[in-house]
Amino acid sequence: MKNSLNLIVLYIYLTTCFLSVSLQAKTIEVSPQDNLQQQLDSSADGDVVFLAAGEYIGNFVIERQITLTATKAKDIAPVVINAQGKGHALLLKNSNITIENLTIINWGRDLTDQDSGIYSDQKASHIVIKNNQLQGDGFGIWLQKAERIKVLNNTIEGNAALRSVDRGNGIQLSIVKHAEIRGNTIFHTRDGLYIISSQENTIDNNTMHTLRYGVHYMYSHNNKVINNTAYNTRASYALMSSRDLLVAGNRSENSEDYGFLMNFITSSEIKNNIIKNVWTKPENKVLGRDGKGLFVYNSAYNTISGNVIDTAEIGIHLTAGSENTKVFGNSFINNRTQVKYVSNKKQEWSVDGKGNYWSNYLGWDMNNDNIGDVIFEPNDGIDNLVWQYPEMKMLMDSPAVLILRWVQRQFPVLKSPGVKDSFPLMVSPHASDLLIQSTQSRSPFSAAKTATNANDSNAVSAIVRH
Repeated sequence: MKNSLNLIVLYIYLTTCFLSVSLQAKTIEVSPQDNLQQQLDSSADGDVVFLAAGEYIGNFVIERQITLTATKAKDIAPVVINAQGKGHALLLKNSNITIENLTIINWGRDLTDQDSGIYSDQKASHIVIKNNQLQGDGFGIWLQKAERIKVLNNTIEGNAALRSVDRGNGIQLSIVKHAEIRGNTIFHTRDGLYIISSQENTIDNNTMHTLRYGVHYMYSHNNKVINNTAYNTRASYALMSSRDLLVAGNRSENSEDYGFLMNFITSSEIKNNIIKNVWTKPENKVLGRDGKGLFVYNSAYNTISGNVIDTAEIGIHLTAGSENTKVFGNSFINNRTQVKYVSNKKQEWSVDGKGNYWSNYLGWDMNNDNIGDVIFEPNDGIDNLVWQYPEMKMLMDSPAVLILRWVQRQFPVLKSPGVKDSFPLMVSPHASDLLIQSTQSRSPFSAAKTATNANDSNAVSAIVRH
């Protein structure tokens, strides 16, 4: 009875506090002629500070739990926060702050000082940053030690005139929990989204292009990376030193080095992603630098399923102890080298009788169950010859090549350990989707190197040839 009474008293107290704040909250209208910092300092928790159109010059500090906003009407001139090339444009020093509908430009470029368009390093919660336009040299949005935050539908543009290493990241999360990063567009920064030591966050439906890495994970666990698009990058998704990630429904196009890079990733699912056109530019070619659709380094106990890897120099490259990984239901299409596997143990790439689709598979299906009757081993001697002498592709269906493969199977002692798919798929699980894509107009990020795109029709033909 006493506990119930205490709960009732607590409820009444909290309700009274909330109503008190709501009744006291007011709208403060500010014009460019006013002293914005003074207005921010004199505001109270719960206030809405409404900025009239125009330019507000300076570096502003928000210490109250307020909303700083402007109208979204298209026929109204923008509200511009201009930091004059130094420091943070907006420094947040409290929880329950909303920043929306603003144009923020020209903050500092000192990466050591973490100069940002919007910056918070407080142990704060319930920060909302949405519908803003940011353009500057340093970091776009930097949030640290925060939880239960939302960064929604912002556009962040870096400075393309700077070297990539001299730019800040678009959105940087450090020691953050329960963040929702959704619907943002980021370009010309160093990395689009950089997440370090942050748990239980969702990265959803963002578009990132013309930068180093689209999404860059370090030491972060239990996160979701879903339905994002990255193009014109060195690596679309760089996942490092993390575990329990769900990486699903994402798209990578026109990356130079990696579609997905996995370095010390464990207990994670990489599924239903599309990776297309991963090719190192001729002017950047050095020995050992090849575009890899999936690069799996020192990563184990993961599931890689339902992905499309289309037109990469190397479809998937596994090395440095990347074992105990389930690989099934994927489509490897038109990759110059389907698999590069470095290990002293064999791996079976099928689960419960379901393998992967390989566009260069030469087996047959006598019982029409859409499962190949001949085991597929992508690292056999014939493949090595084709990698060295591409003109051999014209002989792939010849009796001589088929006999050579048969000899290899009869004398397995001659073969080095590699990958085996005992149930190769005769038809790609993604055939209908890829055929639809081939008949539609190409998206803005589909203009890869001409030589690569010339093979698209061959890739689609390979899907249905069996």
